[in-house]
Amino acid sequence: MNVNMLHINFQPKQLWIADEKLKCLIHGLELRRGFFLSFFPSDTPHYENVPFEVPESWVWCRLDDIVCELKYGTSEKSSSVGKIAVLRMGNITNVGTIDYSNLVYSSNDEDIEQYSLEKNDLLFNRTNSSEWVGKTAIYKEEQPAIYAGYLIRIKPLLISPDYLNTVMNSGYYRDWCYDVKTDAVNQSNINAQKLSQLMIPIPPLKEQGRIVAEMDKWISLIDIVKNGKGDLLTVIKQAKSKILDLAIHGKLVPQDPNDEPPIELLKRINPDFTPCDNGHYTQLPDGWCVVTLKDLCENINGLWKGKKEPFVNVGVIRNANFTKDFKLDYSNIEYIDVEQRTFAKRHLENGDLIVEKSGGSDNNPVGRTILYEGKSGVFSFSNFTMALRTRNNNIVLSKFLYYYILAKYQKGDMRLMQTQTTGLRNLILDKFLSMPIHLPPLSEQKRIIDRIETIFTSLDMIMGSL
Repeated sequence: MNVNMLHINFQPKQLWIADEKLKCLIHGLELRRGFFLSFFPSDTPHYENVPFEVPESWVWCRLDDIVCELKYGTSEKSSSVGKIAVLRMGNITNVGTIDYSNLVYSSNDEDIEQYSLEKNDLLFNRTNSSEWVGKTAIYKEEQPAIYAGYLIRIKPLLISPDYLNTVMNSGYYRDWCYDVKTDAVNQSNINAQKLSQLMIPIPPLKEQGRIVAEMDKWISLIDIVKNGKGDLLTVIKQAKSKILDLAIHGKLVPQDPNDEPPIELLKRINPDFTPCDNGHYTQLPDGWCVVTLKDLCENINGLWKGKKEPFVNVGVIRNANFTKDFKLDYSNIEYIDVEQRTFAKRHLENGDLIVEKSGGSDNNPVGRTILYEGKSGVFSFSNFTMALRTRNNNIVLSKFLYYYILAKYQKGDMRLMQTQTTGLRNLILDKFLSMPIHLPPLSEQKRIIDRIETIFTSLDMIMGSL
């Protein structure tokens, strides 16, 4: 294109801005060439000594590879009134957003032109306390604003701005800030040069979008809790219940076609094994099969107080030791004398499931289940409970069964498996043990467990921090 054909109508101050943006674009194009060449195999890795391993389709890069600007803010003094808001370090929250509740203003036209924020700019807090230096938030053009000198503006170029903001609010990033900060009296600092060297793990662009979408779900949950839009315990309970429901339907983690289907292993162990009719469960993922609880476990009834010597004094797990969040409460275990020969047959082993078979209430049906993860041969369990012990750990993991039964309980399935006599509810054992289990391959069971526990830990941390 002939440059003379272009009609230039910039004012002097606008010309400076246009020049800056042109420099940014040229810089970005140069980076684009070098950065994307790094995706192709070579004898020399793009970066060595990376912070941690990433999936094969991801790459590591430095921040200055994927941004076109790291710029300090205005040093001019602000006032209580003016033409435009000035964002300061106090406006940067610790969850990646901007708080507009306590603003100061500027009427300096030169600053407004030079430091005006654009949508998806990131603001990095370069000076603050040791705990909060490095706070980063994304500007979504909520209102016109410029930024103060204790902040650095980051203009992403070759990365999703929302994904970059997610990385710069992660635990990895907070650890990095702590390692590189320079400490002075009552404050810490991270300058633009250090910031430019921050290592960023970059997935494919579509995956960046999926990561951001998943984070948005959890942030929305946090916002609901913080804004008082729902009872905290209810929100957490609903979230956990949903996670469990996704898990037992094969929607929590991806399937791996290389995983051995459990049906093949079951048939090798028992050639006469006949699985349930999978035709009734057409939504099951490939590689899953349907079995019953009694196919996978033996059930052991609890014991009574001993009547014949020799006795042994042992702790006995009772219904009272079941917590509201389906864990084992060790604080009030009752020790009683039980028959030694009976205890030898009915002691708990690590990985046993303890099922409440008698008890319950109107709001809490019988069938509550907890997982025993203590030392084998130490405790037993009362006659109001029973133990489920997996027949083969190469087919099913007891922790997977624990989460599976918990999912069924929270959906209310146990209400159809109980009878009531004189205020006491009893589990209908035949119905319970005939419960269909949607069984994934063993490797997928492990991935499901890991995913559940990661999410549950996050939810518990949210609850504990508010």
